[in-house]
Amino acid sequence: MVMLGPSGYAKSMTDTAPIAYLASEYPALSHTFIQREIAGVRATGRAVLTASLRRTSGHHIAGEAEAAEAAETFYVIENGKKPKVVLSALGDAVKSGRFFKALGLAWKIRAPGAKAALWQLFYLLEAVVLARHLKARGVAHLHCHFENAGCSVAMLTSALSGIPFSFTLHGPSIFFEPHRQRLDEKIARADFVACISDFARSQGMIFGARDHWDKMKIVHCGVEPDRYGATLAEDGQHLVFVGRLAAVKGVAMLLRAVADLASTHPDLRLTLIGDGPERTSLEALAGELGVNGQVTFAGARTQAEVAETLSTANLFVLPSFAEGVPVVLMEAMAARLPVITTRIAGIPELVEDGVAGRLVPPGNLDALVAAIKDLLADPAAAKAMGAAGRAKVEAEFDIGKEAAKIAAMFTS
Repeated sequence: MVMLGPSGYAKSMTDTAPIAYLASEYPALSHTFIQREIAGVRATGRAVLTASLRRTSGHHIAGEAEAAEAAETFYVIENGKKPKVVLSALGDAVKSGRFFKALGLAWKIRAPGAKAALWQLFYLLEAVVLARHLKARGVAHLHCHFENAGCSVAMLTSALSGIPFSFTLHGPSIFFEPHRQRLDEKIARADFVACISDFARSQGMIFGARDHWDKMKIVHCGVEPDRYGATLAEDGQHLVFVGRLAAVKGVAMLLRAVADLASTHPDLRLTLIGDGPERTSLEALAGELGVNGQVTFAGARTQAEVAETLSTANLFVLPSFAEGVPVVLMEAMAARLPVITTRIAGIPELVEDGVAGRLVPPGNLDALVAAIKDLLADPAAAKAMGAAGRAKVEAEFDIGKEAAKIAAMFTS
């Protein structure tokens, strides 16, 4: 049976043609959940091709799996710098009769200002290159993680090629400028929108027309629970944070909490895994607060190294000011760690206060200090929370189950 999708692209209900995933950067150390989802979709028997706007290197290629993904990924901007490739792809786009409609769409979704309009032309050229690549490989569907510029390229690629597209709605940054990013148009044109939480879906419902609400489906990001929790640390006072060292993560608050607890908890230590624009200033702050000896800035680490560090921890702390549903919390919970984090966005859908850990108001130092103190004082309660967190992840955030869910959407 053959039917036409919303874009007019013929697809069979039993189609086994490959699908493609697009990201702004792939593989990327901070977005390992995309790599896990792709592996999960492939495990269902579906062929998946990968494309990335930019090539990643260095610490992003953390092991053999990442190197293999990088070797097979089509890098759009890199290929777009080849004149023969661009001219050939542009000729195909014009001959197809779709180019000028796509040009009109690029103009329609531009943000105010000449610079923003120029960027739309760059996105259109990237889409021209990507469309030719996907059509040559018989791709049946294009999926994009995040709703940023990469999603704009995916939408334009769909307009140029007729290949239907979808995207995963994460947040929180898109919700700061939804109109500038034309979230409404992306929702309207997508075959479906995979929302990582009910909160993300509700935000999409604010900006997407009511006629499109039904196409927004919950598909969680997830982890492989068996990678974590094989061993547990002995009772102690080791705190761990994993994330970008950026203002949005609230690391300065965590350092101040450690300083407040230092006199009553001399054995307290904190390991910060991750890197980012605030690392230098945070290292300086640790010195000013007198906690240099208790805080380790471990830098970026691979998935395996993060799992190993979690096995040595007693408590995971993520005092963010804005989030979607952090995968690092899922990893910590899979490792049977109690977690302390903030009551924002989709986090309460993952962490129930008093069950898998503690939720505190964002930006509230006293509440953060009190929560850390309470869990350190009651190891038995902390272990019970860790067990509850593991059960939650196994039930609702197992990447194998979530990947199977989205794989079914690609053919339905």
